[in-house]
Amino acid sequence: MSYRLTYEQLLADLHHAYLDARRHKRRKPYQLHFEAHAEENLQRLCDELWQRRYQPLPSTCFIISDPKQREVFAAQFRDRIVHHLYYNYVHEMLERTFISDSYSCIRHRGTHYGIARLEHHIRQESLNYTRPCYVLKMDVRGYFMHIDRRRLLDITLRQLHCMTGHRCGDTRWRDRVDMEFVEFLTRVIILQDPTLSCHRRGSLLSWQGMPASKSLFHSPEGCGLPIGNLTSQLFSNVYLNELDQWMKRHLGCRHYGRYVDDFYVVSADREWLLSLRQPIGEFLRERLSLEVSSGKTVIRDVCQGVEFLGAYLKPRRRYVSNATLRRMERKVPLLSGQHNPWLLCSSLNSFLGLLCHYRCYRLRCQLFLPMSGAWRYGYFLRGVCKYVLFPDAS
Repeated sequence: MSYRLTYEQLLADLHHAYLDARRHKRRKPYQLHFEAHAEENLQRLCDELWQRRYQPLPSTCFIISDPKQREVFAAQFRDRIVHHLYYNYVHEMLERTFISDSYSCIRHRGTHYGIARLEHHIRQESLNYTRPCYVLKMDVRGYFMHIDRRRLLDITLRQLHCMTGHRCGDTRWRDRVDMEFVEFLTRVIILQDPTLSCHRRGSLLSWQGMPASKSLFHSPEGCGLPIGNLTSQLFSNVYLNELDQWMKRHLGCRHYGRYVDDFYVVSADREWLLSLRQPIGEFLRERLSLEVSSGKTVIRDVCQGVEFLGAYLKPRRRYVSNATLRRMERKVPLLSGQHNPWLLCSSLNSFLGLLCHYRCYRLRCQLFLPMSGAWRYGYFLRGVCKYVLFPDAS
């Protein structure tokens, strides 16, 4: 007998999802508005879900330009709660179908993990840098805007149904999760067209210079996931998991990894890497309706350096990439005018925490030591690896 969710349990799960959704958002106006009548709002939302009447409300669309120009669709707060509810039900189930070298938006598998894995693959294939080795890097053009929602729905439901009989501890997934309710939410969330009745924030001039392949307003009919939703991150991995499995099982790519739509293959055979480009392009086009970004397809000799996830990898060492460095050089000088010591401390340590993963002591000295504003409230530890406030800083 499969598990069936009760109304009381659904309400309790919604409350837990609400606490997840408001984390780091306690002072946001939309959160405060919802919190003012939280019990009543959660009860109403629970009723809609229980009676299968739930439909997402129109999103807010806006443009961000840092680190690059992107179109973001922000769901309303009640819908973010539902996204967290859905994520809590299925993320572990779906993540168990992913390969270990899928890095994005998975706990303990972030950018630093991805960089370390690429280094691991290079060391293995090059026999610890004792023979020539090459990295094929590829990228999907306008990935989020060209995901076929119907195809994604079929893939997601197939994966969920396959996992229902698998064990999770002492029980099976079908004994822990109400699959009928999960299927209902899967259909509602995936098939939503975020452009319908959406509210555009900011001037239309903000969209100038945005390539059509990067905007949902120009996506083919039935295609596109909104950047900004928690579920979009999960579904993006589900969709390209088809590519991951095919690369590993069919092409036999032992040293392969992917972060969102950027993926690589490491091999000592350069000609074999060249031969992979055509079948990969055909698979993406025929099976997933995606196209390879031709301008970002490169084969690099590892001795010349490989850029990946903000790092520049050289034999036995890694540096911060030029793109990341340029963004820091723009932002760090602005911190000298920060008069809140706690905000200054957290900002500086976020930069230092990133840079300490790379071989860049001189760079840290050049960037941070000349900051006169930083010395008013604290000091840098030896090695310029951490910023510490004076005890009397206020």
